[in-house]
Amino acid sequence: MIETIKHAEYEWFLMLNNHHSPMLDTIMYWISHRFTWIPLYIFLIFILSKQKKPIQKIAFIILSVGLSDRITSGLMKPYFERLRPCHDPAISNLVHVVGNCGGNFGFVSSHAANCFALAIGCYLIYKTKNERFYQVLTFFLFLWAILVSYSRIYNGVHYPTDILGGAIIGTIISIFLFYFVNKFNQNLSNS
Repeated sequence: MIETIKHAEYEWFLMLNNHHSPMLDTIMYWISHRFTWIPLYIFLIFILSKQKKPIQKIAFIILSVGLSDRITSGLMKPYFERLRPCHDPAISNLVHVVGNCGGNFGFVSSHAANCFALAIGCYLIYKTKNERFYQVLTFFLFLWAILVSYSRIYNGVHYPTDILGGAIIGTIISIFLFYFVNKFNQNLSNS
């Protein structure tokens, strides 16, 4: 049973990873690069700083992303020790790698966890605002999280379940922290 699931994931990964071109390689490399999105982070800090309780909101987002990163990179990857596709001897010769392969272990994706923690965190902050700008912003952040997550498969460094697991971890952490903060009367949404 486990071998069947593993084989299915190999096939799914290779299907997603093997559609590439030199132009897409460049684009996906930069989408995955951690410094590419600094202007977005600065913009989000600027937007959050114009709200009521800006310090609490910015701290909530930073804590959500930081905790997601720490749990995925510091706890889960060393615990599960699942090789990245580019390091997995069963398929590494078939993997199209863009850029650096990264560390040995990939379950779960920190990129996915961090991006979804950010997107969910902003959604939770802005969910009660009916202004078009905030609706577009949160929609963009979800698309951005999906695109960054897909780039990790395209670049050959994560399996689809690594991405799914990361997205789930980032989402859970943001939701938990949001409700924890709000329980202690620091209402972050619509304020």
